[in-house]
Amino acid sequence: MSNVEQYKIATEPFYAPQGNEVECYEAAYKKRLPVMVKGPTGCGKSRFIEYMAWKLKKPLITVACNEDMTASDLTGRYLLDADGTRWVDGPLTIAARLGAICYLDEIVEARQDTTVVIHPLTDHRRALPLDKKGEVVEAHADFQLVISYNPGYQSLMKDLKQSTKQRFIGMDFDYAEAGLEASILVTETGIDKDIASKLVTVGEAARNLKGHGLDEGISTRLMVYAASLIDSGLSAREACRLAMVRPITDDADIRSTLDHAIDAVFAE
Repeated sequence: MSNVEQYKIATEPFYAPQGNEVECYEAAYKKRLPVMVKGPTGCGKSRFIEYMAWKLKKPLITVACNEDMTASDLTGRYLLDADGTRWVDGPLTIAARLGAICYLDEIVEARQDTTVVIHPLTDHRRALPLDKKGEVVEAHADFQLVISYNPGYQSLMKDLKQSTKQRFIGMDFDYAEAGLEASILVTETGIDKDIASKLVTVGEAARNLKGHGLDEGISTRLMVYAASLIDSGLSAREACRLAMVRPITDDADIRSTLDHAIDAVFAE
């Protein structure tokens, strides 16, 4: 297996389009424009990027960003071994060399002094200077940079600089409308359609509390978890409490409100 092949997605990931996002991304990739996808937690941003990499038959290298990540974690570093020191490329450098789609997930979690390393790859230069190695990597013709973040978690300490934002085209994502979201649950887990619709009803009740006690509503991902628990034999009420309520809040009043909503929706 070649280096390129190991990063390709062999099986089609399930993704249900909500609008013309597939066509928009294809147009951006055609011109190798950097893409920024924005939306709430668990709404399908990462799945969409995986689906597009599969559809375009391009390798995908994903990096889960965090506050401890350094520029060297992205670009590479010298390591000691039995023969002395050797250079090891980081994921961003590998993607630039191979012509992969490099997906930096939740980029606002990374420090701003780390994210500036991507700038030369997002303009006419399409290059990555490796200062420690004394090399400038010219990006492969197929290389594309994609970043994602959740605007709901932005703050003065965790936000992208305008100098970074204005290097990307922006695509907004949100949770699917009720009917489509229910069909996603059915496809992902094989759950009964009626139960899937009820799970979505509970999820919408929680999303209505966003800003009124909840920082974030119940994601489609958590609904999939609940459906999977039900499919494994757990009662719907218990599955909802475990997968859709307990992960999102420790507030007793909010929990009680959502537990009552679950009881009402799944009343015998």
